Amino acid sequence: FGAHSRPPSAFAAIYAKGGIPCRLVHGSVKHRLQWECLPETVPFDPLLVTLAEGLRETKHPYTFVSKEGFKELLMVEGATEKAIPLLPRLVPVLKAALAHSDDEVFGRGLDALVQLSAVVGPSLNDHLKHLLTNVSRRLMDKKFREKITVALQKLEQYGGKVS
Repeated sequence: FGAHSRPPSAFAAIYAKGGIPCRLVHGSVKHRLQWECLPETVPFDPLLVTLAEGLRETKHPYTFVSKEGFKELLMVEGATEKAIPLLPRLVPVLKAALAHSDDEVFGRGLDALVQLSAVVGPSLNDHLKHLLTNVSRRLMDKKFREKITVALQKLEQYGGKVS
């Protein structure tokens, strides 16, 4: 009876099948992503949600591809208009990353939340109540206190006083 290996996660399976139009390029010092086509031309639906799901990964290269791909996709021109309709699907995925027991997954989720907030601005405000409960649970953890405080300040900056 060999050790049971867990089936690959949804993100790992999609990545393995080539469903994510970018690949990891190993540099001598720094890794980067190479896109098969311009990120501006990639449909955000479902790729942005898939990359957000990948934030919960704990194995290389999935951790890097999901984090960097999410960030680079949000930097393209017109990202605001493309990301806002996806918020109802992105929020539960980010919430799961923020609730994850792994500290690195939580950190990636927090970074992604701030990046998303910078792009969609006040559109995220209606969804914040779902996300902030998981963030507040980590606030008492010394290693995250400063990072969370900065993230909350940025959420307020991008979302306005209402947030």
